[in-house]
Amino acid sequence: MIGETERAPETEKTLMKALGYTFRDEALLRRALTHPSMGREDNQRLEFLGDAVLQYLMSDRLYRDYPQDREGALTHLRALLVCEAALSQVAARLKIGEALIMDRGEELTGGREKPSVLCDAMEAVLAAVYLDGGMEAARGVVERCWPSPEEVSRPMQDSKGQLQEVLQRDGGETPSYEITGQSGPPHDPRFEAEVSYRGRALARGEGHTKKQAEQAAALAALKLLRERAKK
Repeated sequence: MIGETERAPETEKTLMKALGYTFRDEALLRRALTHPSMGREDNQRLEFLGDAVLQYLMSDRLYRDYPQDREGALTHLRALLVCEAALSQVAARLKIGEALIMDRGEELTGGREKPSVLCDAMEAVLAAVYLDGGMEAARGVVERCWPSPEEVSRPMQDSKGQLQEVLQRDGGETPSYEITGQSGPPHDPRFEAEVSYRGRALARGEGHTKKQAEQAAALAALKLLRERAKK
């Protein structure tokens, strides 16, 4: 296996290309990619700073992108976009795991794929961009690399909870769900769900379980409602 010092320059260049940002001080990026298992100057301090940078940038982005949403809805969306699921999703897309500098033991236990490790590294990398190029450079990374709220791989029931929050914001009713179809073999079924509000169908979704189908229907309804709000 190639040692970390030999592989780092190549993987770091690949990562910078994926980020759309070239570091002037590549040592900052290397520190952001250094896992605590290395027992030397690691990425934990950068992780701390990156969390704050991301909170600010995402607050600003959501404030501009969702002018009709109130504080509660914006807070919910921000939490979704800065949670471990979103951060690890972005890190996986950028292949940050391949660039991490960690000891052999951590690597053998799957450290390059652990969501918590990827989440921490993503925050650290964002902090490194901020320190190297300023807030606008960090903003550029967020705009290029982050998914929309609808694209985040959410924990189960998250979309259902958000849809309920949106519909009940002004005293509305609770949405209802119905499983409208099932297909596929017994070992690999596909369910279809429909979400309705005040007796009218809003959207449909599919999944391998009834809960996943309801989640997908809620996500489709949220997307539809936001598209309507922008018109």
